[in-house]
Amino acid sequence: MPIRLRVTLAFTAAMALVLVAVGFFLYYRLEARLDESINNGLRSRAGEVSALARTSEKTLGGAHSGSLIESDESFAQVLTPRGQAIDSTPQLRDRSVLSRSQLKEAAKSPTFFERGGVPGIDTTARLLAAPIDTNAGELIVVVGSSLGDRNDALDGLAALFLVGGPAVLLLAALAGYLATAAALRPVEEMRRRAAAISATEPDERLPVPPAKDQLRRLGLTLNEMLARVDATLERERRFVDDASHELRTPLTLHKAELELALRHGESEEELRAAIASGLEEIDRLVQLAEDLLVVARSEDGRLALALERLSVGDLLRAVAERFRARATESGRPLVIDGDAGLVIEGDRLRLEQALTSMVDNALRHGGGEVRIWAAADPGGVKLHVSDQGGGFPPEFIPRAFERFSRADAARGEGGTGLGLAIVETIALAHGGFAGTTNDPDGGADIWIEIPAA
Repeated sequence: MPIRLRVTLAFTAAMALVLVAVGFFLYYRLEARLDESINNGLRSRAGEVSALARTSEKTLGGAHSGSLIESDESFAQVLTPRGQAIDSTPQLRDRSVLSRSQLKEAAKSPTFFERGGVPGIDTTARLLAAPIDTNAGELIVVVGSSLGDRNDALDGLAALFLVGGPAVLLLAALAGYLATAAALRPVEEMRRRAAAISATEPDERLPVPPAKDQLRRLGLTLNEMLARVDATLERERRFVDDASHELRTPLTLHKAELELALRHGESEEELRAAIASGLEEIDRLVQLAEDLLVVARSEDGRLALALERLSVGDLLRAVAERFRARATESGRPLVIDGDAGLVIEGDRLRLEQALTSMVDNALRHGGGEVRIWAAADPGGVKLHVSDQGGGFPPEFIPRAFERFSRADAARGEGGTGLGLAIVETIALAHGGFAGTTNDPDGGADIWIEIPAA
């Protein structure tokens, strides 16, 4: 069922309950007021009749023709305790209007009764019977009044609600429907705009109503979501573009080497050299594919870790051994330093991969001694790789861990720009973080912080 119809039905049901409650309240309130007015009139007439009875004047009929209630709507009677009529208004014809049980009640105290079939009264009548003391002894004064006018007033009010209630309810339902439609109009406008937004118009946003209500907050939240989606799509497009560029370079070189060997490779040595060069480009492609896979898995939350307790000293030595020959060949000292007793909890293969990227970056782009060291920190253990080269350009440091970011102009050529991005990815997967700074004495310092075991 549409929300507009659901809200209208709920509003109509609530209005129906309110109308019924108000109708019953007004009906019973009017009934109580009319009954009170009739009772007051009967008390007043009973006082007048009692005064007449005490004078022993049989003038009830005459008194009735005076300023009292009309003869066709009221009556009066004076009875003995046994029910014998001493005096009555003409329409009663000296017939007692009280039964024996009512006579007993009336003899004790003033009492109200209702009965039908009173001579001369077409509807139910209300009676007030009260005992009085006279010179002739104790008597009972009975006065009564027709309830016809009171019942007609109540019936008229009930008819008014029965006829006017549905009309009021219909108008209220129509007003509720129109009000709901007006309230939902901003939602419909946002829906139409959302349907029109496409990848070709990523900057489009939903219209936000001016009122500071839930719909405005919903519009702002959806616009923020669209901005995040737009930013994500932009990063993905940039990632695909950069990845395509990085893949194109080794593939182009590989193709050129093969074409050169095919055209000019006349000797075995030339063919071997072409094959060796091709293998180097294939290794670069494999490494690039593995790096891209790590980044993709980390974004999907699927970078699995095999956690274990690791000795920081053993971890640093294992990474240093991989680069020992390369560092010696390039004349770059490789130094291991740090607290040998530090222990962390992490994935050995992933942490070695991160440290390998950090050392490779220092050997490729840095200068002087390469230092691999660790230090305890209040948040865990920091694993550092520092060199003594020219350091990072200051403007590059804020984006050093972005994918495909390079500082080649200051630190040399080569690389895919994914090394430091993978370092940060692995650190975040372990619940830590990565950072880089320039040493005041020269060189760059790259580090990751891993929670202590």
